[in-house]
Amino acid sequence: MSAQLKLYENLADELGTLIASRVFAPGDRLPSIRHLSQQKRLSISTVMQALRLLEDRGLIDARPQAGFYVRHRARHPHPFAANEAQSLDAPTYVGINNLLMRVLRANKSPDVLDLGLSCPQAEMLPVRRLQQIMGAVARRRPDLLTQDGCFDTNEPNFVRQVIRRAVDWGRLDPQEIIVTNSCTEAMSLSLRAVARPGDTIAIESPTYFVLLQLIESLGMKALEIPTDPKTGPSIDALELAMREGLVQACLFVPNGNNPMGSVMPDENKKRLAGLLSRYDIPLIEDDVYGDLCFAAERPWPVKAYDSTGNVLLCSSFSKVASSSARVGYVSAGRYTQQLALLKNVSSGGTNHFFQAVLAEFIGSSAYDTQVRKMRRTLTQQIARMSDAVAEHFPSECSVSEPQGGFTLWVRLPERVDALALHQVALAQRIGFMPGPLFSASGRFANYMRINCGRTWDAKTELAVRQLGALVRAHAERI
Repeated sequence: MSAQLKLYENLADELGTLIASRVFAPGDRLPSIRHLSQQKRLSISTVMQALRLLEDRGLIDARPQAGFYVRHRARHPHPFAANEAQSLDAPTYVGINNLLMRVLRANKSPDVLDLGLSCPQAEMLPVRRLQQIMGAVARRRPDLLTQDGCFDTNEPNFVRQVIRRAVDWGRLDPQEIIVTNSCTEAMSLSLRAVARPGDTIAIESPTYFVLLQLIESLGMKALEIPTDPKTGPSIDALELAMREGLVQACLFVPNGNNPMGSVMPDENKKRLAGLLSRYDIPLIEDDVYGDLCFAAERPWPVKAYDSTGNVLLCSSFSKVASSSARVGYVSAGRYTQQLALLKNVSSGGTNHFFQAVLAEFIGSSAYDTQVRKMRRTLTQQIARMSDAVAEHFPSECSVSEPQGGFTLWVRLPERVDALALHQVALAQRIGFMPGPLFSASGRFANYMRINCGRTWDAKTELAVRQLGALVRAHAERI
């Protein structure tokens, strides 16, 4: 019975993922029971059980004598407009730190349901498996608990596993890898290695607010590049900025942009790598969401097309394995020597024990299983959240269609001020991230970011319904 249960649940999960990723769109007819039975080599009763489970989940409807169809949403959001009309403004100094810290503190209050922070819920992470590995590593390598890593930052097996993970798209040089205390430190060190205070950094618009924090803290300026919600930053606009000498470095998230979830097409990545080479400009590439993109194959980073060492690839396993391990890395290209010195001066070595634990995890099949599980869960949760926003928010709102990560970028009616709305929502014990925090110049006043990494439950659904009512009330008052 347990084997039978697993078979129909697996089929339901597989079909649910296809529905969530819009392979089967609302109104589409699913393959027939007989076809699924033959294709999947399952009994007709197993297929029927899977389809009933999908009905229970609210994903499909049975039509007599016609088959099973993907359920329509209550209302479709308007198409999400790209930012191509956005002008290429002058570089600007960033000033979001104080406002950002106030918003983050408010969202983290114990009585607030936080829909803002971009983190997977603890239940999605492989805590038990990591506990087992930690015990085994502590028994096998007690020296790691007392090791002085001030100068030797890398645990060899961690570097080995990082390189093995990159084999599918290219080859990383182990001599160019520096293990860091998180992906954030990797990017901070990279910025310090490639640019100086007063230099201009090209960024996506919108972009992840932590990247803006790093630029602000280092006294650099940001140049916002118009960014499409599906294909990422405009390469034409970036080339114009490079040609006019406006940019000293780039800081992009090509795979799973935060907050929109865009993935830069391969042809754009190749073209970007060519521009970096032609103008001799470095790119700091944040690839922390690369493994959580929803295409059948993991998208390649820009680093795969770099032949000159201009790309500094930064990443970690915090979104898939453990957000508290604080282990990241950078493949620094021709900036390796400068970055290694900065790392040593800034924070010394990175915890060798956690490097060893993560190395064992990412080197096993358990990591691949975890990635597949998270992709499946996140596509479903993004679909549920998108449908809830479409149902409960005003009809003028638009929602991004993420190709990776787990955040939704929501455009509110133009008359709604997201910062003012945030204060109203906090009074109802609901938190989100207001749009201006994702811009160096205060754009996106009527946008918000919502985290889909929370397990979808009655509390989350109620919070989205209440938030939609607040948006509606706020729009009608103005």
